[in-house]
Amino acid sequence: MSAIEALISNIRNCQVCAASLAHGVRPVVQFSQASRLLIIGQAPGARVHASGIPWDDASGARLRAWTGLDRDQFYDPHAVALVPMGFCFPGTGTSGDLPPRPECAPLWHDKVLASLSHCRLTLLVGSYAQKHYLAIARKQTLTQTVQNLDEHGPDVIALPHPSWRSTGWMRKNPWFERDLVPGLKARIAEALRD
Repeated sequence: MSAIEALISNIRNCQVCAASLAHGVRPVVQFSQASRLLIIGQAPGARVHASGIPWDDASGARLRAWTGLDRDQFYDPHAVALVPMGFCFPGTGTSGDLPPRPECAPLWHDKVLASLSHCRLTLLVGSYAQKHYLAIARKQTLTQTVQNLDEHGPDVIALPHPSWRSTGWMRKNPWFERDLVPGLKARIAEALRD
């Protein structure tokens, strides 16, 4: 077993926060040393928890539309790394899914990122990933963070979370799909080019 296979196995067998997960432990992650695009999201939802496939829900369909990737491309770990802030479904609260468990990112992210030696572009999807990775570069609002694309570095793009809740945000911000998404698709295509 290679070091990267061992890391993936360790993540998938993690039980660190098992006592805090009412639905049980099922870490969901995808990556390989060859991954050129890294997508950092928040945490699996109930459907992803059931299937074990990252972004296997309506949010994933919208994210794939934004990226211009079909299912085969999106689920090819040699091209795309799918790494959530929390690897397991955290459960639901009064207004939707609970936040990602706080144990995952400190425990696993540095190890995963160190293994992605061919990564060319990182998408920070949603406020949890942006808060963690952009720190002070993050703006006061999600809209400002997404708009100020060039301030995060040439290899990092902040995106809203593609859940049904972003439908209203996109109606208020038509520039996102009109102006930003075509450039996003072009940058992803470039990152994945051999």
